[in-house]
Amino acid sequence: MKGSYVLLLHMPENRHICIGSLGEIYFAAGYYAYVGSAMNGIEKRVERHKRKEKRMRWHIDHLLAHARLTAVFFRESIQKEEQEIAEAFLEAGFSFIPHFGSGDSRCVSHLFYSQDAEPFHTILKNLHMQQML
Repeated sequence: MKGSYVLLLHMPENRHICIGSLGEIYFAAGYYAYVGSAMNGIEKRVERHKRKEKRMRWHIDHLLAHARLTAVFFRESIQKEEQEIAEAFLEAGFSFIPHFGSGDSRCVSHLFYSQDAEPFHTILKNLHMQQML
């Protein structure tokens, strides 16, 4: 299954985390939504994200070492739609971590913050994304 996905993460406490090329970043306690695409298979990509032992390849790998994955949403597509999804979070006014996960995108970020998970669920429902986990 090809398409785009959103990982919902919970950060239980405030902390500074070294995020590869971005350096040390402050993460407030709360919930984060990470937008990605997997044109070679969403299931395979999500399984990789869930593994504890892996090569630190992407910004999200560094964050997942400290945050708990609470849910995964996806939308099947033959084209990347992560830009549209990230823009929906921006338009809704969510805080974001600049440049996180957006190296190959025109979007300012692919990681968004909220104190509560519910606002993310509302956006994901409006985007017709299905829950996988």
